[in-house]
Amino acid sequence: MATIFETEYNWEPYLKYGTRQFVKRKTVIYNQGSIGDGFYYLHKGLVRIVTSTVKGRKRILNIVVPGQILGIQSLDQYAHFTTAVTVKDCVLYYFPRDQFKDLIMIYPDLRNLFAQTIIHKMRILLEGIKLNTLSSEQQIAILLLNIYDDFKNYKVPLSQQDLANCTGLTRITVYKILKQWREDKIIQIQNRRFIIKRPELLKRLVKEPSHSLSKNV
Repeated sequence: MATIFETEYNWEPYLKYGTRQFVKRKTVIYNQGSIGDGFYYLHKGLVRIVTSTVKGRKRILNIVVPGQILGIQSLDQYAHFTTAVTVKDCVLYYFPRDQFKDLIMIYPDLRNLFAQTIIHKMRILLEGIKLNTLSSEQQIAILLLNIYDDFKNYKVPLSQQDLANCTGLTRITVYKILKQWREDKIIQIQNRRFIIKRPELLKRLVKEPSHSLSKNV
């Protein structure tokens, strides 16, 4: 299962080098196939990373959360292999390619961080090819587990609408799945946030396509 890259680097001292941008929800930050001239750091909000299949269908690859970067392939002037769309209103910092070159001259350890990030994002892209075979339950399970992995907390800061927006599933489908999971005590909902009570069952669901959560509680 592809997981979101966990960056432990503190970006706060370097935000002054970037351009602060406020972006409304459902806004495309960059499109698959376009060539950018810099990368973004997400300060607030959520960003969905998707790819288009040969048939034109959108498939989610991962979710960018605050403290992470996106669009880094443009540093080598390669075309974006994904599309980035805001799930919520976001605050981003944009770092132009030439400015980043100056930044790593001052802070050379950033180069290693970017190398690791690029490798991991390529793995996510390859893993995303399998998403078209996943059930609705598996898509939601992967999303919840990925967010959990990043926040290191079983409290997932997403609403039902966020899950629907991120996965591309209908809100009714998301509601039915979460309702069943709540009845089975797999998750708990408090203040419009999800608390994962039995993560081992979600992990088993992702690994075993034929696994049914309701039969194993």
